[in-house]
Amino acid sequence: MIDWDDVRYFLAVARGGSVRAAAERLGVNHSTVLRRIAQLEDRLGAQMFEKLPSGYRLTAAGEEVVELANQMEASSHQLETRVFGRDQSARGLLRVTLPPFVATHLLMPDLADFARLHPDIEMEILSSGEVANLTNREADVAIRIVADRKTLPLNLHGLKGPELFSSVYMSRDRLAAWRAGASDPIRWIAIDNHALPVWAREGEVHTTGVPFRTPDAETQIVAVRQGIGMTKLPCFVGDADALLVRAPGIDLPMHGTLWLLTQGETRKTKRVRLFTEFVSRRLAAYAPLLAGLSISRD
Repeated sequence: MIDWDDVRYFLAVARGGSVRAAAERLGVNHSTVLRRIAQLEDRLGAQMFEKLPSGYRLTAAGEEVVELANQMEASSHQLETRVFGRDQSARGLLRVTLPPFVATHLLMPDLADFARLHPDIEMEILSSGEVANLTNREADVAIRIVADRKTLPLNLHGLKGPELFSSVYMSRDRLAAWRAGASDPIRWIAIDNHALPVWAREGEVHTTGVPFRTPDAETQIVAVRQGIGMTKLPCFVGDADALLVRAPGIDLPMHGTLWLLTQGETRKTKRVRLFTEFVSRRLAAYAPLLAGLSISRD
């Protein structure tokens, strides 16, 4: 009998192109991956990979095995989701993935309320910009900002939430200094390599310095509070910060729509249904805040 775990390690190397990439993805050490691959090769009596300076390349035998291994993986995931879908107890693990801003600046009080209401549900909050694969059970529920409904995967069940708007923000002190004629450069504060949006160029205040970049959303907020320059933020983040103000002369553009997404049998479980119904109600109550209508700033 072939050990499914050995097949998982084989697929990780085939997809990552190296033992190191597979080890990082699976959260194990280098030697464990090598041992698992050796076990599979011994069981099948064939070499799966050719080691090259550029990495690991599938042999002819490996190419044949990888197609069947993908089918095994799909069957495994289907088995897990069907069994999981029959679980109707309000207990157990619930994994939720959502953007960092939505977790820390909007829904954390609601997540705390849900945890108090359901003490037997173990919650794992995956606050990341990465898109989790619900089909592979990397998460049970995804809260995502979707710019175009057509981009939603067909295999996911979606519950549409409120529309989300953004604006450009700067510190109140920095705006006051600009109005007083300060000549200090105003930088565009960007996450990674995101450029200044076209709609942001139409405001009264214009960037005059080189960009200031950061990969971290919280650092972005601290940077704009310190008067480094201007940055784009969701209205529910910028409007709620007393140190920030919208840059004048800019119409609010829609950032996207919040969606609650689940997959297949998973959405039928009691804990998933309880969570999606609860969060959907809370998001509906936040509609004015998300649209930038709840707070008016000069």
